[in-house]
Amino acid sequence: QQVEMDIKIMLEPENMENKAALKHQNDETRLPLITKTKSAPLCSQKTGRGHPVATFWGFPAFPHVDSPSPLLEEDTPKGALSLTGQRHILPTAKITLQTLPAVSKAAPSHEFHRQPKKSAEAIYGTSSSSRGNIAPLPASSSVVSTRKSKPVWTYPAQQLESEGQIRSQTQDPRLDWDIVVCHGTVDQKAPGFLALKQHHHLSWGSIEAFLEHAEKLLKDFSVPLATISGKKLARVASDFELDQNPTKSAILSVIKNQSTVEKILNRPGQRSKGQGGAEMAATKIQRAWRRQRAGKAAARSRQRERASGVIGASWRSWNHMARVKNTLRESRQRHLENFCSRAKHLAANWNRIRTSRRTIIHIPSLGYSQRVREHIPDLALQQNMQMGRLCDILDANVDVIYICPLPVSEELLQYYNKLLGLQAAVRSGNPEDMGDLQDRFKILTPEAINSFPQHHMCLATQLKYSPQTIQRIQVLIRSRDAYVVGGVPHADDLVVADMLDVPVLGSGPEVAQLYSTKSGSKRIFASACVPTPPGESDIHSREQMIRALSQLVVDNMEVQRWVLKMNDECGGNGTAYCDVISHLECCHWLQKEWQSHGPEMWSKSQARELALVKISQELPGLLAQHVQPVNEKRFPTWEKFLQTFLTQGGVIEAFPLSSTVTNLTVDLLIEPTGEIRIVSSGDQLHAEGPFRSSGTTIPQRSVDPAVLNSLCWKIGDSCRSKGVLGYFSVDFVAFTHPQTMEQQVWATDLDLCYSDQLALTQLMLYVTDGNVDCGSSPLEAPLGSQTAKSQWIQHEGTKTVSSEMMLCCCLQPAPVSPRCAVASTQLRHSNLSGTSYNLLLQRCKARGVGFDLQEKQGTVFILYEDQKRHRLGMITIGEDLQGVLLTFARNLFIIHQEISAPNMQGETNFKMAIQDIEAILGVTAENKLKLEEEQPWEADALKE
Repeated sequence: QQVEMDIKIMLEPENMENKAALKHQNDETRLPLITKTKSAPLCSQKTGRGHPVATFWGFPAFPHVDSPSPLLEEDTPKGALSLTGQRHILPTAKITLQTLPAVSKAAPSHEFHRQPKKSAEAIYGTSSSSRGNIAPLPASSSVVSTRKSKPVWTYPAQQLESEGQIRSQTQDPRLDWDIVVCHGTVDQKAPGFLALKQHHHLSWGSIEAFLEHAEKLLKDFSVPLATISGKKLARVASDFELDQNPTKSAILSVIKNQSTVEKILNRPGQRSKGQGGAEMAATKIQRAWRRQRAGKAAARSRQRERASGVIGASWRSWNHMARVKNTLRESRQRHLENFCSRAKHLAANWNRIRTSRRTIIHIPSLGYSQRVREHIPDLALQQNMQMGRLCDILDANVDVIYICPLPVSEELLQYYNKLLGLQAAVRSGNPEDMGDLQDRFKILTPEAINSFPQHHMCLATQLKYSPQTIQRIQVLIRSRDAYVVGGVPHADDLVVADMLDVPVLGSGPEVAQLYSTKSGSKRIFASACVPTPPGESDIHSREQMIRALSQLVVDNMEVQRWVLKMNDECGGNGTAYCDVISHLECCHWLQKEWQSHGPEMWSKSQARELALVKISQELPGLLAQHVQPVNEKRFPTWEKFLQTFLTQGGVIEAFPLSSTVTNLTVDLLIEPTGEIRIVSSGDQLHAEGPFRSSGTTIPQRSVDPAVLNSLCWKIGDSCRSKGVLGYFSVDFVAFTHPQTMEQQVWATDLDLCYSDQLALTQLMLYVTDGNVDCGSSPLEAPLGSQTAKSQWIQHEGTKTVSSEMMLCCCLQPAPVSPRCAVASTQLRHSNLSGTSYNLLLQRCKARGVGFDLQEKQGTVFILYEDQKRHRLGMITIGEDLQGVLLTFARNLFIIHQEISAPNMQGETNFKMAIQDIEAILGVTAENKLKLEEEQPWEADALKE
């Protein structure tokens, strides 16, 4: 190791790490390059035994890049460097070295060039006597002349060659038998090689074979110089057979300069520099090129296959989608054909079916479009607000199957069992006559109601995906007539009807979709020639809206407020209004011009055209600033409302010209035979604004029944001619015109579905045993007097309906009394969830809130579900409207007191309902309640 370090120091004097090994007072002094002056023979001396001993071996020169010119004699320093004390050479050798020239620029270490060999004397000079001393290191001034010389640099190959030559000449061959391999060739005449061969002549065959493999490896990788240890070679070669190829690691293990050789072997591209390397590199390049070309071809082939696969998959997907669409189209067509076929059968047999034993399947589904259903809060609860449909069992020939969109608990089922069991008790006036009618009605919940929680499916769709419920219905309707009464029509109504093989008493989805929209209802009303508000329908663009509204404002100067309604929305959610005239900047000029021309001349004046231009310019900004959506939570800005309005389409219509406006709803039925019947009517309550109905008073009392009936027959005829079938409702608005002081009635909306009001009417008729004649709008119920009661008790043993009816006809008709009701399905109070239904009913009963079976008046609750329990329905029945309204408001006040604490008032609309009732009565309910509490006898006298 010390010899190698000495060699490195002399070969690379510029290396700072090598400098650190020299402990000299002047570390910056460089070793000079000594030119050859004369060749010196190898000096030897004899030992005491007479054997010659080599005292110095000449070091072979190593190649240089840009070798410097030989130094002149005057440039050679006179002093000699003593390396004996520094252990740089053998102590018996005495060499005079010249200082190396200064290095001005280092050559790059990664280049490799072979240079002609030089003798050691050319570098190190001649040797002196064995007894001489090394000359001292020259002074720094003596090195100045050498700084202009070119730098001396050694490459790895040069270094390897130098190391091998130095070792071969400085060591005794018999000591280690080192073998120098130069450029992959062993010098077989070298002393080390000969000594090794002589010493291991018995195993020389394996050693020679091992050497051949080593030569081939070093030649293949163009290793310029390698030194093989003879001892290691003999030891390692003995472990290999003649026919066995040694590994690369085995060959490296016998090389002394293993690290340097291994670096050369691992150098990228080194194999191509060796024996046959160019041909091998060319072969590899060709193979790589072929592989690359084959890879590209394979990639192109894969791409073509992938593209073909994608195209094929797309084609198959398209074909599949086309087949699916065709299948759906064919399925819908088949459902529609079956619907029409069953409708014809129902019409042909309707007179028999409606008087015979039958089952009505009620599916209160809200089959609005998906975009509408997504914005209906508590969709399942909204579909369950028509529990009054169960009261169809009032007809003894009718059984009811009610499809409920919510789970029904035992408590809820028990409540409706008791409520519907009142039928006999209501007729007799005796609570002990309550019956059990559980076999007359069934409340079924589809198993799929929880399977699609995020899809906002309507009830008909959930039932379609509930095979267990379908199977149970099939069992219940077996061997008897049955038909479906749905809600808002949907395509899945027809699917369910097909699965059950029963007809639907209702319109087809296409008819309903066409005429149940706001624009569709305008077409029905126009066809029926009934009065409607001034307006425009089928608006689908901003320009059309501005143009239509400007025209309407100019032609109806007396109208202050204009209403915009979306086609598909319900419950006032898609409604907005704006007081246009009062917000116009040209309002005063417009009013002045209109009054100066008069209503008759205004339509022909030039001022009207100018007014039209001014209004059109002002409207965009005016609407953006002053339009008021009814549902501000869903439509906080005009732009959001307008976007949905234009997407769905809609209508613009005038708001009535009076501050006192009454909205009323009439329910009609077009039977399969084409007969039209009015089945319910009522005046709307508006606790939450003029565009949202919160309840109803039954029957309606705001319009002359004859006028209302005339309008309803016209609308019914028009609907029948359009293919409408089943239940539908018409909304009207009644007001007194401020100029003529005559009542005007406008038809404003049409809903082709079973309404909440109709369900409440059915419940009211059930608990009063009454009937309603919508031709004259009275609702009458038999009195619960003792005489009437005795008459019922006298014939209590009668079992059949026909005989009972015959006996009743023979008797004096029971006295009847007019009845009216206030009902709502929209009552909500957050504190209801903290009280069970049983406890709530007990508290109400203790406060006098209940139903009197003998008088057939009082209060009945409609319970929807018992999970959240934050909503309920209530119907209050009495003899006069004022008393019923006061009772309704009193009930709300009592319920609020029972479920609320002073610090927990909860979120409710009870207060708004009470305020609406106060506005209707013209007196406050609070004063009426105080009068009853403080002076009950005076209140009773006032009632009488």
